[in-house]
Amino acid sequence: MKKQILFSLALAGALALASCGSGTNNAGTAATAESSSAAVKTMDVDSLLASAETLVDRPIVVEGICTHICAKGGGKLFMMGSDDTKTIRVEAGEKIGRFPQEVVNNIVTIDGILREQRIDEAYLSQWEEQVKAQTEEKHGENGAGCDSEQKARGEATGAVSATDRIAAFRQRIADRKAKEGKEYLSFYYIDGEAYTINK
Repeated sequence: MKKQILFSLALAGALALASCGSGTNNAGTAATAESSSAAVKTMDVDSLLASAETLVDRPIVVEGICTHICAKGGGKLFMMGSDDTKTIRVEAGEKIGRFPQEVVNNIVTIDGILREQRIDEAYLSQWEEQVKAQTEEKHGENGAGCDSEQKARGEATGAVSATDRIAAFRQRIADRKAKEGKEYLSFYYIDGEAYTINK
C-alpha cells in the first residue's frame, strides 16, 4: 500500500512538473524537445566547450545566455558561458528556421547536435581564393565578419581584414602543430533542433 501511494505521489509530481514549464518552447513540436532533453543531461556552455572533442556528432542540451543573433535572417545565435571568451554558435537549421531578436539577453536552452568545423591549410587557401575573386560572403560591419563569430573563434574583433584573419589562423595552426602535432584548428557549433527561452 505504501509503495502504491509513493508511486502515485511521484507520478503526480512528475506530471505537475511536465505541465508547468516556465519557458517558451519553439521546436516545431514540444515532444521533440522533451524527448531529446529527457535523454541528455543539460550542460552549461563552459562544460560543453571543455568536453566538446568527445561530444562531436552527438545530441546535446546546453543552457546559456544569448548574447547575439545575426541580423541577416536570424539563422545564428551565440550563447555565452561564464564570460565572453566562452561562446558557442547555434545554427537555427530547418527545425527552428530562425531565431527572433527577443531571445537576446535571455537564458536559453538549446537541444541539438554538436558539430566540429576544422580550419586547415586547404580551408585557408580556398578562403584566399574567394577574397581574390571577391566572392567571399560578406557579413558584419563593412563585410569584416561578425564580431560574435570572431569572438567564438578566439579571433581579434573589429575591423580586421580577411587577409589578416587568414594570416592569424595560419599562425595559430603553426603553434598548434608545434605543441600538439595537429595541423588544424577545431571550432565547435550546434545544429539546433529546438530551443526554450527560460523566463
